[in-house]
Amino acid sequence: MKIIVGLGNPGKEYAKTRHNLGWLVLDKLAGKNKWQENKKAKALFLAAEIDGQEALLVKPTTFMNNSGLAVRAMIKKYNLKPSDLIVVHDDKDLDFGRIKVTGDSGSAGHNGVKSLIDVLGTQKFIRVRVGVKNELLEKMPTDKFVLGRFNKEEIKQLDNILKEIIAKICQN
Repeated sequence: MKIIVGLGNPGKEYAKTRHNLGWLVLDKLAGKNKWQENKKAKALFLAAEIDGQEALLVKPTTFMNNSGLAVRAMIKKYNLKPSDLIVVHDDKDLDFGRIKVTGDSGSAGHNGVKSLIDVLGTQKFIRVRVGVKNELLEKMPTDKFVLGRFNKEEIKQLDNILKEIIAKICQN
């Protein structure tokens, strides 16, 4: 079984922001299926079949910088290993829509990934990094940029990008 985690922040004010791209991907994967809540783990989860393989979809309901706590709890509950983990997250260093799949790599300054590495004690898991960078990044602080909403042009492209991300997840 794989555990596929989408990083994001809880709350309506973050729902359509760049930093919640991981949650958008998991919502697309989930389709009309209803999320269940594990209050102890502080996560929403859903058992699914992805490309013929059993998967556990997880959206930590902690804020980004504490994502590792929720992921560790879900890994433990389902007797999984960090090597079973695929993490989907935004990446401000990649141009909008660019997708890069990596394994055994550092956080590159992403607080959600840093939390995972710190709590799990390893960086040996798959990361699906999705670019959110555009011309606004150089004109504002990084935190304001990633917590900002997609522009109209990006919104038009988002559905196709989400489909491409899911295809990459299925390959891993």
